[in-house]
Amino acid sequence: MAEHLILVEKQGHWRGDQESCPVVTASEYLTDPRWQQKRDLRIVNLCRSQRYLGEGYYCSLLAEARGHKVIPSVRTLRDLSRKSLYSLETEDLEKRVRRILSRQERGVEITSFSITLMFGSTALPGFQALGRELFELLRAPLLRVIFEKRPEWRITAIRSLGVQELSPEQEVEFSEALQGYLSRRWKASRKRRHGRYDLAILHNPDEALPPSDPKALKRFLRAAKKQGLDAELILPGDFGRLGEFDALFIRETTAIDHHTYRFARKAATEGLVVIDDPDSILRCTNKIYLAELLRSHRVPTPETVVVRAGGLDELEQRLGYPMVLKVPDGSFSLGVYKVENRAQLERVARRLFKDSDLLLGQAYAYTPFDWRVGVLNRQPLYVCQYFMSGGHWQIYDHSSPEKEGDSATLAVEDAPPQVIKTALRAANLIGDGLYGVDLKETDAGVVVIEVNDNPSIDAGVEDEVLGDILYERIMAELVARIEAGKSPPAATRKAD
Repeated sequence: MAEHLILVEKQGHWRGDQESCPVVTASEYLTDPRWQQKRDLRIVNLCRSQRYLGEGYYCSLLAEARGHKVIPSVRTLRDLSRKSLYSLETEDLEKRVRRILSRQERGVEITSFSITLMFGSTALPGFQALGRELFELLRAPLLRVIFEKRPEWRITAIRSLGVQELSPEQEVEFSEALQGYLSRRWKASRKRRHGRYDLAILHNPDEALPPSDPKALKRFLRAAKKQGLDAELILPGDFGRLGEFDALFIRETTAIDHHTYRFARKAATEGLVVIDDPDSILRCTNKIYLAELLRSHRVPTPETVVVRAGGLDELEQRLGYPMVLKVPDGSFSLGVYKVENRAQLERVARRLFKDSDLLLGQAYAYTPFDWRVGVLNRQPLYVCQYFMSGGHWQIYDHSSPEKEGDSATLAVEDAPPQVIKTALRAANLIGDGLYGVDLKETDAGVVVIEVNDNPSIDAGVEDEVLGDILYERIMAELVARIEAGKSPPAATRKAD
């Protein structure tokens, strides 16, 4: 017969019945050989500290490794650690929340409240069925569920509680709920992940100018689910977890000397499908490499000069003023300077040469907007016009609070054919991943400014024409590549 065991951080944290269910500390369970050798144990982990790699987390982790049944499981702890992991699963339940509260408000205006679930049970009228469903989704002994009105009622947070956070009255209630739970047959949590494959979406919520905003990330998660992917938003600290997934989709601005490249490189080495793949990052993030690649394949660009220290005379003679001076690895208009005269050229170049032995000079050509063609697997995906920031010569004006210009999105078939053709010629030199090609229409014709390996996809901008289809196409491409058993090749081919 299975034995039950309660885990706490300190013996004094649990004052309930210890005869039918022994209580041991997390430290004892982790280190005492007696528990390592036990079989057929059913463990209730009541540790408050269940953060990733914390003591409570390790208790659940080692319980699973030892073949013990444990609540909460490591997967539940991981899901509880980030709202993005459980928010899609709770959306349907929020409709029930709104029905319950619409009956209970009756003229009393409240904007937030919380309930405590004990093995899915709550004494709050009307919430019993909801509590049971939440427990099926997130099997944790103690949960605090927070609701807020924004403007409709939503579940805004769910967190696991430690038993020491209960009041004396709640301890009695919890003890009864515990006995009721232990007397029932244990079962695994409801399987919520129905996808054929696992996808990691790398993002960084602290990034000032991320390639996808939170709404777009949520739409990627929806699209992934629709395409049979179990998608999870991961953070820079999740490097060691890449082996858990079948594919990696990077939604953080990439760079070579940066964790994004390390993520891409490790994922590709381990056989994951990767967008952005490491070769695309290498090729796109260095403007000097890109300029040489486009020049050698006769893709039209503004006149471009690679300059070393001491080469300012040649730069001045070939381009004249105004000109644009760029660092090799800038993004979002950072590291790009408009130079009006020799004194300014020397001042800007002197500063930039401190970080790079080579700079890029480019002929200046003002246009009211830049074209951006999104390309996926050598086919156009979306087309945008990015307008210059008000009173500025770039799309982003980092010196102004209103730093970003307006945008307009077109159907691919409505864009100028030469813009599409030129964009595809440029992107196909990089590979068959996801790219954003920036172009200008000048008096001399359509020219390529650069190819981005990690193009912006924000809700209400790039998806304005296709809507959810845009996200679904990207997710469908990832599924196709997983099933083909290969990472996206980045081999170049001769331009058309």
